[in-house]
Amino acid sequence: MFAMSSRWNSYALQFAVRAVVIVFLWASFECALSRAIANDSPVPSLRGERFRELIPFQPTDQFIIGATFNYPHLGTTAEKIFESEFEVLTPGNAFKQTAVHPRPGVWGWKKADAMVEYAKEHGYTMRLHAPISPQCSAWAEEDYRTPKELLQNLEEYVAAVCDRFNEESHVRWVDIVNETVTRDGEWFGPKPGVGKWQNPWTQIGFDESHSLRPPLYIKRTFEIANEHGPNLKLLYNQHGGMEKPMWERVKATIDYLQKCGVRIDGVGWQAHVSAGWEKVPGNIQSLDRLIRWTHARDLEFHVTENTVWMDDPATGSQASQAATYRTILKKLVDHSKRGVVVWNVWQLCDAHIQRPQKKGTMFDNSFQAKLSYYAVQDVLRRYSATKKD
Repeated sequence: MFAMSSRWNSYALQFAVRAVVIVFLWASFECALSRAIANDSPVPSLRGERFRELIPFQPTDQFIIGATFNYPHLGTTAEKIFESEFEVLTPGNAFKQTAVHPRPGVWGWKKADAMVEYAKEHGYTMRLHAPISPQCSAWAEEDYRTPKELLQNLEEYVAAVCDRFNEESHVRWVDIVNETVTRDGEWFGPKPGVGKWQNPWTQIGFDESHSLRPPLYIKRTFEIANEHGPNLKLLYNQHGGMEKPMWERVKATIDYLQKCGVRIDGVGWQAHVSAGWEKVPGNIQSLDRLIRWTHARDLEFHVTENTVWMDDPATGSQASQAATYRTILKKLVDHSKRGVVVWNVWQLCDAHIQRPQKKGTMFDNSFQAKLSYYAVQDVLRRYSATKKD
């Protein structure tokens, strides 16, 4: 009886192991299939006017739209959809320090140069997402780096990016700093080790002469960008939602920069939000105040990375996602009467975003348009009609 029990346990263990392997292989197959579909799907058949027909890019316009796709998506359906819908390109992460300047003496311009040349050939305007930010090289994250080493690394990267692209007339904006403050209003700083979401640049030091104690790297980044990129518009980009402590510190930092005589041209909000975001009390009112504050300082306001997640079972329907996209875009349209506003949607397929399971874009894995695409189209059509009137 004991021998039979042992054999039975052995069979059960083997069955369990095989079941786990099968589940893993099937999940891998589904992931690979979704990527293949995302790369090889034909351009979807879309109803109505194309976005670029409704809102053609004009440098003097106060309402501008754009989108992001990455270097690896050249030659895929993402590129085809972009060409159909947009004229302003933010090429993903090709300009971040991790790609361009991974360590001292090492440079990698292949992806960045390819995207700049691609945009030039097609007549697109560009915003470079090339900030001093937590998305830094592993070298910069090493715990034993000194403030002097970090400052030199920062200065080399910012100067090189601006020098290389300042004379490219179609490169209009640069996100030059990003994610400086946590959601609870503290300076975003370093963590032990590497490979974590951290910001090592605060180790360079703080301006102790000011009550805000702003990190020195922020002002220095703008100073270098001003010197080496006089033709580029410089944006202060920030993540998060509408957390008041976070934005109060960001706004105080921008006021500090302007009082120091440092040129800053715009404020960016990443706008990675969940479906139903506009229904949370205070969110729309806070966004409205933030845009008014920005325009009152003669700065542009950019939604730089808009996605609307559908991961909450209670609110994650296509209809609720569409409503959130519509509300954010409509708020920008309303403020375009007072100053420049720019809306940039982040990626053109769910399989291409960092968290594909959240389904945050206007197109599914096979590039079929969701309701959100048509919600955006409707806002653009209405705006276009008012301009013609």
